[in-house]
Amino acid sequence: MTMQTADQKPTTQATTKQDGTIRLLVVDDHAMFRESLVRMLEKEPEFLIAGQAGSVSEALLILARTRPAVVLLDVDLGAERAIDFALGARTEGFEGRILAVTAGMSDPEAIQLVQAGVTGIVHKHNSIATLRDVIVRVAGGEVSIEKPYLAAVLRSMDRTRKPEHPALTPRDRAVVNCVLQGLINRDIAVKLGISEGAAKASLRLVCAKLGVRTRSQLVKVALEHYRDQL
Repeated sequence: MTMQTADQKPTTQATTKQDGTIRLLVVDDHAMFRESLVRMLEKEPEFLIAGQAGSVSEALLILARTRPAVVLLDVDLGAERAIDFALGARTEGFEGRILAVTAGMSDPEAIQLVQAGVTGIVHKHNSIATLRDVIVRVAGGEVSIEKPYLAAVLRSMDRTRKPEHPALTPRDRAVVNCVLQGLINRDIAVKLGISEGAAKASLRLVCAKLGVRTRSQLVKVALEHYRDQL
């Protein structure tokens, strides 16, 4: 079967094509699962794969370029978590929908994801037909949260304040340490062995997570609240 491809022209908002086709970005760090899921979704005529990624930084770069209508987001991305992407996407102004796909997570994490703008949570043990239906509903503007998490989300609706000091991933700590050393993006990329674009995306992500906008604010928050982690 010939793979459908999305054009690479940047757009200003998440898009569903005029013929009703829903553009998807699949984010999962397990390549075999991700590629199998992409192949299954390609068989559905209403879907077009805008891209796929195995990490948060890679996903944010693809997001900025393709602006999918729905992001299928694995909750456990190795050293990273789905919340890292959700916060970064919001900072980038992403207007599409995020559907968290999980093998299981805690109630607090589900609540945190919903507070960050995730509009769907679905278990990986569901059939591809169920996943297809959930994607269509979420793309159409519905909220679709599986029952095990729905009660916890509803109970939390009067406690919407985000944690004061979100946990830092290993990548977050590495980026913050580079900023504390006064390194520019190009030097951060060299030090971490990543592209300059990925370094910029990682810096934007950690700033969004800590609620800061500048490097000086990042340094201040890091020294005040994360000194023991750096």
